[in-house]
Amino acid sequence: MSTLPACARLSLWVTAAWAGHLDLDDAVRRAMPDVDEVHGALDRLALWQDFGERVLGCALPRPGDLTGMPRGSLNFTGAAADSGECVYVPALGGALVPTIETYGPEGDTGTQITWTAYDCEPTPVHQLESLQESQIERDLAELVREATAAFETLDVQPWAGSTARAEVDSRVRDHDWGLPPGLPGRAHRILVLAGSIASAVDVALAESPAVHGHDDGARHALLLRLQAGADRALAQATTSCALSLGGLRPAR
Repeated sequence: MSTLPACARLSLWVTAAWAGHLDLDDAVRRAMPDVDEVHGALDRLALWQDFGERVLGCALPRPGDLTGMPRGSLNFTGAAADSGECVYVPALGGALVPTIETYGPEGDTGTQITWTAYDCEPTPVHQLESLQESQIERDLAELVREATAAFETLDVQPWAGSTARAEVDSRVRDHDWGLPPGLPGRAHRILVLAGSIASAVDVALAESPAVHGHDDGARHALLLRLQAGADRALAQATTSCALSLGGLRPAR
């Protein structure tokens, strides 16, 4: 799978299609180029477009943290938190949650996404207006500063080995973000930075999943906090970009 969550890509490509920049079917393909099979309720995208929706928002929730989520049933919020992502239409109310699975024998696996539709409430205008790139960027920068200082206090490195460090460098340097053209500059920059941080944290957590002592436990907790903050900034920047693509705010 891409470093960026499937919902971040779907949000931006579908909003670009709704704005008339490309065909909707092409947008779905471009959003998930590394997925072998796509199933489920993506027909909602055309229905929402027919009803005049202009923006597909993105949220990256987790159990205990539903930041950015539209209000909905427990089934919806539970499914989205378990998945770690969803897209939603702020004007009409409605959401799609992906279930991502790997199939096939070892050495010949594929990726499948099944999209499930849920009803939810429309998103209040003030909630969308509060997504200011300057604040998102400040919050992310402060989180990184605090995490860096905490790692130095613990005298531990966030990436425990040279292999992990090399993997992080490779991902950040070589990653093709695969995003549509015309994204507003500042929100695009935040999105790429947040995605890079989230990718780096994923490597660090995979490299040293076990917790053996106080420093290891503190390092693990710091990485999880950094991951949550990066995901929050990524979702906010994605929705801010979508608002600009959809013509609901000036591009900056």
